[in-house]
Amino acid sequence: MTVRTLVVDDDFAVAAIHREFLTALPEFEVVGEAHGGGEALRAVEVLRPDLVLLDIHLPDISGLEVLARLRARSVPPVDVIAVTAARELETVRQAMSRGVDHYLVKPFTRTAFLDRMQQYAVRRTEVQRLGQWLDQDEVDQLLQHRPRSAGVPKGLSALTLKLVIAALRDCESDLSAQEVGERAGLSRVSARRYLEHLVSIGKAEVQPRYGMANRPSHGYRLT
Repeated sequence: MTVRTLVVDDDFAVAAIHREFLTALPEFEVVGEAHGGGEALRAVEVLRPDLVLLDIHLPDISGLEVLARLRARSVPPVDVIAVTAARELETVRQAMSRGVDHYLVKPFTRTAFLDRMQQYAVRRTEVQRLGQWLDQDEVDQLLQHRPRSAGVPKGLSALTLKLVIAALRDCESDLSAQEVGERAGLSRVSARRYLEHLVSIGKAEVQPRYGMANRPSHGYRLT
């Protein structure tokens, strides 16, 4: 699902850069920009975004106050990622206590920005796929306090690994990385990382395939 995103920054040029960065990610769609706190709150009411990229230093209302007001709303829920030069400990603590989802400190590289957005997109998919009732592992993962599960290497998520396994289990034939990604809500590259991990630990196997022009490719299935 596309993440409808509102970009909030008092600097028009910086907002344009963030908008341009997001065009590289097909999971995201920029639905608007705001350059002040009041404007941001009005834009949220009108545009109903899924995600707000929020600067803290705004000319009229602090980004922290914007965050508090967004969290005080009953519906609809909106995720917030602080994208700001504010790095004071108290500011970060207040942002955390008011429910910020991520905190990205300026200046940063394009790669760092895209990595953080992709992490958010994967986690959003994980949360959306959770059932109504959670077990302890899922609660811990949701609260981000769970140590990485044994056997899950750095950079991989235990919950996402479950989604990949479920995608393979639900299909009688083998699946390509692209097909697994579509079923699990992941990009092809991310799906392949999880599939290669499953192969490395003996829980999946690679099946030869032949695609267009009889070109060899690969499918995956559980062992």
